[in-house]
Amino acid sequence: MRVQQRPIRALSMWVRRQPPKVKAFLGVVSGMAALVLLRFIVHDHDNLFVAAEAVHSIGISVLIYKLIKEKTCAVNRIFWAFCVYLEAVSVLPQLRVMQNTKIVEPFTAHYVFALGVARFLSCAHWVLQVLDSRGHLLVALGYGLWPSMVLISEIVQTFILADFCYYYIKSVFGGQLVLRLPSGVV
Repeated sequence: MRVQQRPIRALSMWVRRQPPKVKAFLGVVSGMAALVLLRFIVHDHDNLFVAAEAVHSIGISVLIYKLIKEKTCAVNRIFWAFCVYLEAVSVLPQLRVMQNTKIVEPFTAHYVFALGVARFLSCAHWVLQVLDSRGHLLVALGYGLWPSMVLISEIVQTFILADFCYYYIKSVFGGQLVLRLPSGVV
């Protein structure tokens, strides 16, 4: 007669036997199911908070898994590249709001200008590093498309903010505290 296993142990053994793609799919489906359940259980529907906590828990789970199974966090380059890509387009909603209102408050203008200067200096740093190493830096970062894509995303973000920085400098030298953008700008 066969000894009955506990249901949770049987489920965990079944999941362990699955290939990594199936495990990833099951993880995504479980996360989505948890979010749907939370949507119906929690009456304060602050989905942004729930999504942020879900992303944090997934990220920590991935790091713990990598440290336990592979004794390394080699996926950090992928996360870093994704972070650079996301950072390149993260300012677009703010620029869109400024484009629609056509008037930018001084503190917001100072912040976005400082962000533009920081992006320009970061992009200049990357370009100078690549030129100084005669292209060896791109090989030292790893193989594949992502090192050059990181550099391209830095350049794209710099050009996204360059237009706003031009009108900011023009406004500051004109003595205006409130930045007024012409239509079709940013």
